Amino acid sequence: MARFIPAAQRAFVSAASKTLTNGSQSRTASAYSLLQFHPYATSQTHKSPFTANIIRILSNEIEYQHDYAPPHQPATSFNSFTVQDRPGEKWMTMRGKYGEYEEIKIEATMFDGCVFVPKPGEDSTGENVVLHISLLVDISKGQGYPDMEFLCSAWPDHLEIQKVYLLNRDKTIINPYMGRDLRRKKNRKLQRTLGDYLEERGVNNELCVFLHEYMMNKDRIELIQWLGNVKSIVQK
Repeated sequence: MARFIPAAQRAFVSAASKTLTNGSQSRTASAYSLLQFHPYATSQTHKSPFTANIIRILSNEIEYQHDYAPPHQPATSFNSFTVQDRPGEKWMTMRGKYGEYEEIKIEATMFDGCVFVPKPGEDSTGENVVLHISLLVDISKGQGYPDMEFLCSAWPDHLEIQKVYLLNRDKTIINPYMGRDLRRKKNRKLQRTLGDYLEERGVNNELCVFLHEYMMNKDRIELIQWLGNVKSIVQK
């Protein structure tokens, strides 16, 4: 992410650390160029049987990913927000306005965690995997006012506020008290109140649904690009 206050960064990384994936990805290709990627290209130079087998496996995997769930061009807007993808990175950014003065910035991770929940139905056995996305929502009211920064969890169908920070204009914390952990039961009323505040600004359950669909597509884009980069290196 472009920038973090130290304390918020620690909280953000802690919330995301359960099942973070650390795959290395290219920072150069655009999403559009990725969709033009040709999985069938092969090197004309002679390769050892071992290298040729690796290239064949990578080509097959790229072809499978294209056929199984072909990625599409990432969305550039959602409701009143503009959407900025970060090709090759595990983040995306959204920007919007509320009223005449408020600026809203959202920074979202790709899937960074999950929980296991029982499958529905009395006769069902096993568990379903529910994926998690971390959000930082910055709300700025302009000069003379501190910024508010919300650390949130975006689940597939609902938003959960974890922390709220008050920041100076230079993004330093106004004072060291970090506020309550809003996930505790005794803080549910406060979380609902702050949730209504975000809801009015378009940061809501509908946004969570969009983010999960967006990140599903981004995950496929980044995987295919990563496989293509590995293949290119092996071919050289």
